[in-house]
Amino acid sequence: MTSFAPDSIVLNRKLPLWYQVSQSLRASILGRSPHDPLRLPTEEQLAGHYGVSVLTMRQALKELEDEGLITRHRRRGTFIEPGALRGAPVRLLGSVDAIVAQQSGMTTELLEHGPAPVPSELGEYFPDLTETAAYHRLRADEKTGEPTNHARNHVRPELAERIDPQDLVRWPMTKVLRDVVGADISRITDTVEARLADPETARLLRVPLLSPILHYTGVTYDSAGKVLDVAVIHYRGDRFSFTVTLDAH
Repeated sequence: MTSFAPDSIVLNRKLPLWYQVSQSLRASILGRSPHDPLRLPTEEQLAGHYGVSVLTMRQALKELEDEGLITRHRRRGTFIEPGALRGAPVRLLGSVDAIVAQQSGMTTELLEHGPAPVPSELGEYFPDLTETAAYHRLRADEKTGEPTNHARNHVRPELAERIDPQDLVRWPMTKVLRDVVGADISRITDTVEARLADPETARLLRVPLLSPILHYTGVTYDSAGKVLDVAVIHYRGDRFSFTVTLDAH
């Protein structure tokens, strides 16, 4: 039986290895094609793929098993759970793969894309630009078709030239920028605040006007400190939560 092939990552030794591996594998699982195999490689094969010990790999798999993304069967192997709940809380420890995982795993509709003026509220991030490439997407639960969030990304034009819009139907912007475009992503800052649904958000997410939503802003920087992308995402308040864990070490 052919096994599912996860993406590769470069591990950051400042963060727990099991956590980075679990989030990378989580992103691969949630971003898989419907035709990809459900069976995962063995623990030993996955450990070799990620360059970690079997013990570390076992801890990463337990995290995904506890979340309900995979099931493990003695002698048969480990399998992706096709009916796994999407949009579960993600623990963010500073890993780009955690951001990718959080954005993955839903059906995505690209509503519009093209050049657009820099919004006044984002001007501080693009002081050298008057225009960015804007992408507006609506994400929905894969099983029910219920809208869960809508996102607007503002990307530097020189990067947008290398983006195939159809890639954004399958993958999150962070993954496309890093793995397809080859952008130098150094860090991402996240801001989450409570807001009330405006008319557009209420219409797209099918919620009552002024109902609670989570307003997320993610700013992606390169190693020189230049902003590559700003994502503004509105999440249904009844479908998402964010948990941030700070590592004291």
